[in-house]
Amino acid sequence: MLHLDGGVLSERREQLCVESPLQILVKLGPDAEPQPLTITMRTPAASKLQRDEDDADLSLGFLLGEGIVRSPQQVLAVDSPLGEDRVVVTLRDDVQLPQRQLARSFVSTSACGVCGKSTLDGLAAEPSEPLRPGWPLLSIQALPRLPEQLLAAQATFAHTGGLHAAALFDSELRLLALREDVGRHNAVDKLMGSQLRLGTVPLHGHILLVSGRASFELVQKARMASLAVFVAIGAPSSLALQVAREAGMTLVGFLRGTRMNVYCGAERLRDGDGPLVPDDDDGDDDNESVGGNPEDGKEFSECQVKSAPAVGRRLPMIPAK
Repeated sequence: MLHLDGGVLSERREQLCVESPLQILVKLGPDAEPQPLTITMRTPAASKLQRDEDDADLSLGFLLGEGIVRSPQQVLAVDSPLGEDRVVVTLRDDVQLPQRQLARSFVSTSACGVCGKSTLDGLAAEPSEPLRPGWPLLSIQALPRLPEQLLAAQATFAHTGGLHAAALFDSELRLLALREDVGRHNAVDKLMGSQLRLGTVPLHGHILLVSGRASFELVQKARMASLAVFVAIGAPSSLALQVAREAGMTLVGFLRGTRMNVYCGAERLRDGDGPLVPDDDDGDDDNESVGGNPEDGKEFSECQVKSAPAVGRRLPMIPAK
């Protein structure tokens, strides 16, 4: 490739992250015919063994996030009889697989978590267990260690600079697992799928850290795994905040060094030996967050796209040339 730096042109070699399609199919019982569910773009591992494991975890994490499976006992097999870019997940024949789920079989990009969903009701499934209030308790002085551990463990990112990561920590802020992918949703699905396969779901008392922003889809995936604490390096969306509040989650964004925003769930955070927010002000007011935007120092306000015109309103015409 050509590299331009200050007007100096040179040739250099650059490593790029790989992006390739993966089709996920499901079938109820070993004798049923596979039915296509989705196609997503993902980053395959270099070795076949690791690629097979990652693709299985990605598939299981996707099914967990969609509310199709709740436990590893519902999964009979995950294999690739149709080729290395296709995964067939065989479920018990008593698993409830809504036909609308297959009716919206869709092609998604690596950045898409809700592509193909035609109604708002289809956006959020209900988790099998509610979150446990007030647990875990975390020190805000210790939270900056999370991105440091994430970056140190991102082997592929160090070479390409083009991958997202999702990491799972326990209540002592020890790194338990990390997954990378070109897509943010895929990284979370791989991570959640690995925990489903290990039988550790629901993940009460654990923390999820993502390398980018907190979107609705990612917060919903964490909610489905019963994760109480969601930490993002970037900003949350308004819908992500709504889901976190309704679920009783702790949502932290813009975690950069010792600066962070706590958007909800401040009761799980400690400042030194005491609570982050006194009991008479628990930080759950829908109009407030703890901390300002590290980018500009302003109070947090929900970022919104301009409203669409009201139904029946004529849109302005584009003048003909």
